[in-house]
Amino acid sequence: MTGPGGGGGRWDGSVVWITGASSGIGAALARALAERGAQLVLSARNPERLAAVRAACARPEAHLVVPLDLADPETLGPAAERALAHRGRIDVLILNAAVSQRALARDTLPAVDRRILETNFLGPVVLTKAVLPAMLARRVGHLVVVSSLAAKVPVAGSSSYVASKHALHGFFDTLRAEVWRDGLRVTLVCPGAVRTAISLHALRGDGSRHGVMDPAQDSGMAPEICALAILDAVERGKDEVLIAGRARWLVHLKRLFPGLYHRGTRAAVARRERGTSAAVAQRERGT
Repeated sequence: MTGPGGGGGRWDGSVVWITGASSGIGAALARALAERGAQLVLSARNPERLAAVRAACARPEAHLVVPLDLADPETLGPAAERALAHRGRIDVLILNAAVSQRALARDTLPAVDRRILETNFLGPVVLTKAVLPAMLARRVGHLVVVSSLAAKVPVAGSSSYVASKHALHGFFDTLRAEVWRDGLRVTLVCPGAVRTAISLHALRGDGSRHGVMDPAQDSGMAPEICALAILDAVERGKDEVLIAGRARWLVHLKRLFPGLYHRGTRAAVARRERGTSAAVAQRERGT
């Protein structure tokens, strides 16, 4: 079986661009793909962390580091030009970068909503459009979009994050219908809790860093396991895959018993509000 870009193995010789490659799922994907012979373009905001990921990959000299910020659309076109010039093509674009949220909608500033939507939705769309013409010209390409279980089951305290994931599904499901005759594939990936730093870097309502490892992330699946499941879905040409372990029952609960699911959501909001009130009271007692 040949890879997306040809070669003797499933990934051997393929050019794969990964955003959010500096840690977590993105870094795990980079290591796994490098072992399989892929030539990588690694992107995230932190050049030093990207360099460390590249050094940890097999054949580091074969991989290119292209720092970028998906929330800065003016830089994405030049980044795509550099990535395409690296090997003359992009066979697989893995859109993995995202920023999460830990605040109720009423407590979230519009600027924070905008930052989340720009990073999680608009940036990936702009980057896709930058590489799409080259894929269409060759009639070869696979777009892999790392969404979230939150696209299926909204999570209280993450309204803009959830909205951005819903938007990804709307755009890329439609794009799939438009480009399948041109030989392009689109895979949407919906992971549940994965042991990454996403909650540490999540934004509070005022835009500050959450800085707390959520229990769900702390006890979640290893990013290496998630990465292998993603690669398996891509290799099998899946349109969409849910990687959520036992949490997948939430998807079925919402679909089959929406009233029960929404009652649970209301209870979660109430627990969050009680926890916030208790924290405020504790701070006031300490002052």
